[in-house]
Amino acid sequence: MPLTADETELRAWIRLGLEPGLGPTRIRRLLAVFGMPQDIYTASTGNLARHLDPALATRLRQAPDEAMQSALDASLDWLREPDHHALTLADPQYPTCLLELHDPPPMLFLNGDPSLLHRPAIAIVGARSATTGGSENAQAFAQYLSGQGWCIISGLASGIDAAAHEGALNAGPDAGRTIAVLGSGIDIVYPARNRTLAHRIAQDGLLVSEFPLGARAMPHYFPMRNRIVAALSRGVLVVEAARQSGSLITARLATELGREVFAIPGSIHSPLARGCHALIRQGAKLVESGEDILEELRQSGPSPTAAADTVDRPAPMARQKPDLAVSGDEHALLEALGHDPVDAGQIQGRLQWAMARVNAALAMLELQGMIARQPDGRFQRLA
Repeated sequence: MPLTADETELRAWIRLGLEPGLGPTRIRRLLAVFGMPQDIYTASTGNLARHLDPALATRLRQAPDEAMQSALDASLDWLREPDHHALTLADPQYPTCLLELHDPPPMLFLNGDPSLLHRPAIAIVGARSATTGGSENAQAFAQYLSGQGWCIISGLASGIDAAAHEGALNAGPDAGRTIAVLGSGIDIVYPARNRTLAHRIAQDGLLVSEFPLGARAMPHYFPMRNRIVAALSRGVLVVEAARQSGSLITARLATELGREVFAIPGSIHSPLARGCHALIRQGAKLVESGEDILEELRQSGPSPTAAADTVDRPAPMARQKPDLAVSGDEHALLEALGHDPVDAGQIQGRLQWAMARVNAALAMLELQGMIARQPDGRFQRLA
């Protein structure tokens, strides 16, 4: 696409993001002092040195080196492609909700539909190593909420994030759709297994990154990504999370920004429920259906569209018991399993069966979709 911003100005914005030693907070302070990015690069070394260390001030006064020039040219070439965009702090279309951050991203690279940044949104986040049930819940909540007109925001990670994006896409192109905020450059998909999903989001939703093109995912990038997820959203739903989880960082940031935080409870024996239970103890809203979220958000503001409120849609989380015939052994095993994850040895101890008999019944129930094997080898009842 043709560049709509002045190229000199745009090069200056891009270069600020490429400069080692600068970050969002420092860039914003420089902009407050000098004005536009090109004014920073034309300021005297002495003026720059009042706000930066001398070496950095000297570097900003120099012409970009060959590597920097190549990166600038590559970024501008990328922006000329269809559906590729950039938003800067000076752009009137820059999301005002991001200005609530103390370190708003100076520049955003976008791939897809930029108008989604101004649509009422709900973030859905959770564990990368999600259980089957957790992923199903994330997908169901996302599909329902997107169908009600809400844009679903997440971080394109494995597990809950990917399931949330999938659910929103499944709601169709006329629904709220989805935004993926990346912890890498806009041209890098991490994890690589989500490449197909990322292409679908670019086509039917929006990819967002504050990092320069070519930037590989780094551990310290993910908290930065999470602050954008929280700021863009009216509320954050945590589906599954361990006690030490990036999802809890997103929830904390959301709370600090005055956003609603929701959590789905789980088994007291599941490590991936402990983060959600901790959030609930700290005041997060316990939710069992998408309607629980909408009801809470209706109290704090209007729904995305008046029409969406009148649509009679089934809420997720209400699993229907499969209409399948089960044998006597399978019925007995289901009763012994209960609703908490257990391993085969525990089931054998409860039923006093031979292990071969336990394994045979487990296999049949798993094939029928009535139980699921968790990553740790335990079994979880689904029906």
